[in-house]
Amino acid sequence: MEVNQVYTHEFSFSQDEVNRFAEVTGDKNPVHTDAAYAAKTLFRKPVMHGMLGAALFSKVFGTLFPGEGTIYLKQSLNFLKPMYVDVTYKAEFTIKELIKDKNRAVVETLIKNPDGLVCTSGEATILNTEKIKN
Repeated sequence: MEVNQVYTHEFSFSQDEVNRFAEVTGDKNPVHTDAAYAAKTLFRKPVMHGMLGAALFSKVFGTLFPGEGTIYLKQSLNFLKPMYVDVTYKAEFTIKELIKDKNRAVVETLIKNPDGLVCTSGEATILNTEKIKN
């Protein structure tokens, strides 16, 4: 790992996955699950839970980049644009700082829509004793 290194990962979620997320979390706000309700909102159709999109960060850190052994310590989030089901988004991870003596990295986390607009932004701090070393 090195400063300014970028990792990207494309993903999408189905309405069924959004509904299951609503069940697991208890966030059954109809703006996420009811098309008729959502049609009357400023979004015009159901939007994904922001936290469902951001949960993708955990998958990437723990399994892909830097991968196994990573401990997720901290995350800030800004939800800037709505995200919709069955749309392919790109998560981008940029190493902003390495704190090698503590086996930590500060990582910019972004989710961009197909037009390249940022839907979710934030910053994570992760720990990995095997992949972030002196």
